[in-house]
Amino acid sequence: MRAFRLSITVIISALALSGCMRTTGPVAGAPQGDLDSMAYGQSNSQPPRAAAADSGGAVGALRASFAASPGAAPGPVAVAAPVAYTEPAPMRYDAAYHLDAGDKLRVVVYGQEGLTNTYAVSAGGSITMPLIGSVPARGRTTAGLEAEISAKLRAGFIREPSVAVEIEAYRPFFILGEVAAPGQYPYVPNMTVESAVAIAGGFSPRARRDNVTVTHTDASGTSRFIVPPGSPISPGDTVLVSERWF
Repeated sequence: MRAFRLSITVIISALALSGCMRTTGPVAGAPQGDLDSMAYGQSNSQPPRAAAADSGGAVGALRASFAASPGAAPGPVAVAAPVAYTEPAPMRYDAAYHLDAGDKLRVVVYGQEGLTNTYAVSAGGSITMPLIGSVPARGRTTAGLEAEISAKLRAGFIREPSVAVEIEAYRPFFILGEVAAPGQYPYVPNMTVESAVAIAGGFSPRARRDNVTVTHTDASGTSRFIVPPGSPISPGDTVLVSERWF
């Protein structure tokens, strides 16, 4: 009987010890995700989402979008590109320019290679073309000369001529007086007195720099003006730089 009780006691003790080994108590330590992050730089499990207070409107929508993807990196920030401002295209200078002696013109008659050529306005103020001979050019615009050439070709030579005239080179300007190299120089559109002086080598040591005299000739006659250095000049103008007295 005593042996029987001892056997039962041993069995009960073994069962008690077996139950204690299967019971897991709480273990203090860092979450597995944090350890993975420390070891490998990333987490294997998604951390629990924190409930964000909804403030409503655009701010609430923005917070909700971030809460929906907590592991996503923030997207690129849109930055407004700088606006490039450009100067307006200059008006075509020869549209209102009046032709005169010394101008070189490119005349194109479409489909007529024998008439298409470069022509210089003579001292008499005209150009000379095959078939139609002399065509007055002085005082005309390029559009006016186109119409004159078309009219002459239409009178017995070409039924419907198509003519285009453009300025290939403007007549030169002249600069005299107190500059390093006075003389005649090719004209460039939008020239001023300052740029004309620069082309002529600059002012001489005795030049009067505050104003100069510009002589301009057109259909109405010859005019003379005293102007500051920033004033524009035209083809054929004469710029005179005076000598200062002190």
